[in-house]
Amino acid sequence: MKNESVFWSVISWMFVVIVVAIGLVNVFWGNDPNFGVFICLLALVFVPQVNTLFKKITGIRIHFVIKILLGLFILWAVLGVGELFDKTDMMLQSF
Repeated sequence: MKNESVFWSVISWMFVVIVVAIGLVNVFWGNDPNFGVFICLLALVFVPQVNTLFKKITGIRIHFVIKILLGLFILWAVLGVGELFDKTDMMLQSF
């Protein structure tokens, strides 16, 4: 495996962990748990093994630019529309 692909694999996994954590905050402390589940499912696009399986099944590779656009959409959705900061405040107050 090339160093470049290891680097992007690590970046992908870090993004997946962050997005799934945000999705779980939306599931348990948000007013729309379906939105949180949707965000968690979108994070699967960034898992390298899921990409390999998708390419094996369909023969189609998800292009890097599509992943970047999807990542920006996820960030826009959770930070702007999803009101992440309000939900994390609710989460911290419940502890």
